[in-house]
Formats: sequence, structure tokens, C-alpha cells
Amino acid sequence: MKAGDGATERESADFGFERVSLDEKQGRVDSVFHSVARRYDVMNDLMSAGLHRAWKAQLVSMLRPPQGRPFAHLDVAGGTGDVAFRVLAAGGPKTRVTVLDINESMLRVGAERAREKVEDAGDRIAFVTGNAESLPLPDAAFDAYTIAFGIRNVPRIETALAEARRVLKPGGRFLCLEFSAVDIPLLDKIYDAYSFHVIPRIGARVAGDAESYRYLVESIRKFPTRGAFAGMIERAGFRHVTDRPLSGGIVAIHSGWKVS
Repeated sequence: MKAGDGATERESADFGFERVSLDEKQGRVDSVFHSVARRYDVMNDLMSAGLHRAWKAQLVSMLRPPQGRPFAHLDVAGGTGDVAFRVLAAGGPKTRVTVLDINESMLRVGAERAREKVEDAGDRIAFVTGNAESLPLPDAAFDAYTIAFGIRNVPRIETALAEARRVLKPGGRFLCLEFSAVDIPLLDKIYDAYSFHVIPRIGARVAGDAESYRYLVESIRKFPTRGAFAGMIERAGFRHVTDRPLSGGIVAIHSGWKVS
């Protein structure tokens, strides 16, 4: 091993099945989501046969935003507003959501939809451009943090988890909805065949972009196992860490609490 090889390895990350520099991963992920922003939610419906709606409903059910008191919520990598709108609908009139995304194309879609979907959108929901690894937000500002199908696209996951803890109030909750490893025999083979052969074709036909969806499929396979990711959440300082697999392990909801 040459001098510096270890440092180079530490400064690289997976981009699907490729190994690239951290900066290159961020740029390529940005390009993926610029490409698919307008068709992103439609593609989610098609790729999951609508199941993503049930998964997100379960996420918000676990969140349980209160009805009668102020509730400040942060949704990261949620540019199109899909999760944020659900949180606002489930919470009371004092619920406020900040949607943060690094991709301005996704945020533009979300802001347009907010004006159509959310009464008093200017007061109840804000869209902020920012990086999950360096949130442009104050310490201890939020009661809860969600990230749905976004954490696997972050080059430095440990850094993003530390930032999540920083911006949460004591007693605040971290919830992450992410793809996982299918743990039912036969279903795993069907899922693999569908993912690698059908999803890129749907992407080509509906979004005009097979390569972006090929990356998204590959990124799922490179994401840590549920147990490994739970360990990362614990090392970031969260307590009472759990994971809940859904739909045979296709996805899982990871939970942790900022105790103090």
C-alpha cells in the first residue's frame, strides 16, 4: 500500500457499484435528482406499485405530531414535500415544517406543490437549500427530524447523523425511512430481478433517464444492513434505537431519540 492510500479510501464513497471521491459522489447525486425532479413522485408510485404511500404513512404514524402544541419538524432530503405535507396534515395548526434539500430542482417542485396543497403555506412550511452534512440551522431547534429515501445518497452518513442530533431538541426524535434487505426467500430473487431489469426501463420510458434509476437501484444494494445502520445511529449519540422492517424488509424505518 502506498503512503496516503488509506486517506484516499477514507475520502471515497459508493456511487452505486462504483467507488468515487466524496465530492464526485455529491455532484453525481445532484445530477441524478436534477434529472428526475419533475417525475420523481410519479416514478415512486410506479416503482413501488404505490407502496411508498403506505410506508410514508407509517413513518408519520410513528412520528405522531401533536394536535395542541407547537411542533417544529425538519424533513431532510424531502424536496418535493411529499413527507412534509403528510406531517402537516397529521399535526395540529401549530405544526411547522422545514423542508431541506441540497437539490434546488426538487425544492422548486415542492414549493410549487405547497402553494396548491397547504393553506397558509407561507406560515406553515419553509423550503431551504442545504446539505445534510452541514445543516444551515441552529442547535436544538426541532422536535423531530425525518429523512425518507435520502440517507443512502449522503456521502458522509456519520456526519449527517451527527448534524441530525445537533439540531434536535433534547427529547427530539430521529426517524429514517430507507430501503433495506429483503429477508423473505424467493421474494428477494423476485425483488432483485424487478429492481435491476424493470425499474431502469420504467425510468427510461417515464422520466427519460434509465441511468439515474440504475444508480438508485445499485445504491440500495450498497446501503448498510439494518444492524449496521442502527450501530451508526447509536454512535451518533442517539438512544433507544430501533428498526422496523416493512413489506418483507424492502424498506425499514429506523428510530432514535436525543435523550439530552
